Amino acid sequence: MVNEAFAKKFNLGRDAVGRFIGNRGEELDMAIVGLVRNAKYSEVKQEVPPLFFRPYRQTENVGFLTFYVRTSLAPESLLAAVPKVVASLDPNLPVEDLRTMPKQVRENVFLDRMISVLSTAFACLATVLAMVGLYGVLSYTVAQRIREIGLRMALGASPARVRGMVLRQVGRMTLAGGVIGTVAAIFLGRFAESLLFEMRGSDPLVLSASAAVLALVALGAGLLPAHRASRIDPIKALRYE
Repeated sequence: MVNEAFAKKFNLGRDAVGRFIGNRGEELDMAIVGLVRNAKYSEVKQEVPPLFFRPYRQTENVGFLTFYVRTSLAPESLLAAVPKVVASLDPNLPVEDLRTMPKQVRENVFLDRMISVLSTAFACLATVLAMVGLYGVLSYTVAQRIREIGLRMALGASPARVRGMVLRQVGRMTLAGGVIGTVAAIFLGRFAESLLFEMRGSDPLVLSASAAVLALVALGAGLLPAHRASRIDPIKALRYE
């Protein structure tokens, strides 16, 4: 039997059944008796290779065989029964590397999962550092503008207006950083698509959610300096050196 990739590579079309092929330049002594759909072979990330399948009874040298067992029960509950069934047929047959299909897939993409976890951890750390950095910048800015803020409040500016002034600065910084970060994320996401399995580097939902989270982080970092600025005593502020 051959898969669709094999038929496409050798231009067999849909009429592959009944034709003859050879193995490694040998004479055409193998008849194609079936055409099967493409299925992942050994790597879930790679394209399906051209394959042909021979009955193991017609193979001279069989190193090992892989069998798939389908069950309506939980696959984990069946693992302990498989060696017993095989032993009842032939006690000399070893059964090794028993695993479920989900486990096989997880092991196959282990490196991708590790990169994803590390990326998430670094992203969370970067978010915390950004929040701390933004808080520090805003606190320093408020400290530098104490006399200006005191003068504004002495001339009648309300605490709400002072808070709005500081938060507008936060908004401008967030908008500028968000635009630059989104553009950079789109370009870096295209590079990440080649590294991580089934990852979309420019998912609008993810980008929108990330922008919303960063906006909330920036707002949280700016609330305390804004609140502190709105509680400045104008008299003390005008005397501040």
